[in-house]
Amino acid sequence: MTLYIRRESSKLWKRFCSEITTEIGLLAENWKYLLAGLICQYIHGLAAKGVHYIHRPGPTLQDLGFFLLPELGQERSYISETVFTSVFVSFFLWTFHPFILKSKKIYTVLIWCRVLAFLVACQFLRVITFYSTQLPGPNYHCREGSKVSRLPWPKSALEVLEINPHGVMYGCGDLIFSSHMIFTLVFVLTYQKYGTKRFIKLFGWLIAFVQSLLIIASRKHYSVDVVVAWYTVNLVVFCLDKKLPELPDRTTVLLPVISKESHKLLNGNGVDPADWRPRAQVNGKIDSNGVHTDNSMNGA
Repeated sequence: MTLYIRRESSKLWKRFCSEITTEIGLLAENWKYLLAGLICQYIHGLAAKGVHYIHRPGPTLQDLGFFLLPELGQERSYISETVFTSVFVSFFLWTFHPFILKSKKIYTVLIWCRVLAFLVACQFLRVITFYSTQLPGPNYHCREGSKVSRLPWPKSALEVLEINPHGVMYGCGDLIFSSHMIFTLVFVLTYQKYGTKRFIKLFGWLIAFVQSLLIIASRKHYSVDVVVAWYTVNLVVFCLDKKLPELPDRTTVLLPVISKESHKLLNGNGVDPADWRPRAQVNGKIDSNGVHTDNSMNGA
């Protein structure tokens, strides 16, 4: 048992080192795209913070989802965040599976370049949308009477460029459309194309649907925020996927091509069919010209 564990550990370490070498090469070629995607995530955070400055709390708008789904309440609002965190962590770990598993279909660097492209395009449309019309936030901390429903105007430029993690969780005004659903649907659509487990693909769509209901039941978004996210993200991913270069498929096995010369050596015949001569076997021997030799005659 100890020998088996040692042997498998050695294989895993070699596989890990080999993958590190491959991914470093891809990172050297594509680091600009990854950096640009991360910078856009920061800009999206600044935009969400900026709309909080101009948010005006007011009565919650009439909403069909609020009428159909019971309100979870503040004490159970963590449920939707727990589901979203589980989706995010699961997808993140899956993108690094080539470092460990023997069977692999993707490259980690290339898949994240693609995912960030989808996210940036969707977030660009989202920023335009929630700056066009500011709705009164339905979340508990965004309602009238809450101390954090409005942000005081910044006192310095540094304060504008700072993103407080607490502010990310308690932002107001960035409603149409849901950022949580952008991430969830991009992850599900990516696994739908590059994943290999059919059960996980179906389960991913189920989780996305449940996540939609939990967001509305938690009163973090209006129903329109979730509905718009469903068709916008799917359309953006569909269009961009056609424009972006396709990822190389690591599951493709290239078989060696047998040349004509190799075919000649394997069969003992020339390439020209005229050189193909039948060779019958007599007493287990034939000569080079195809003439049969008899052992009894040779001994006479």
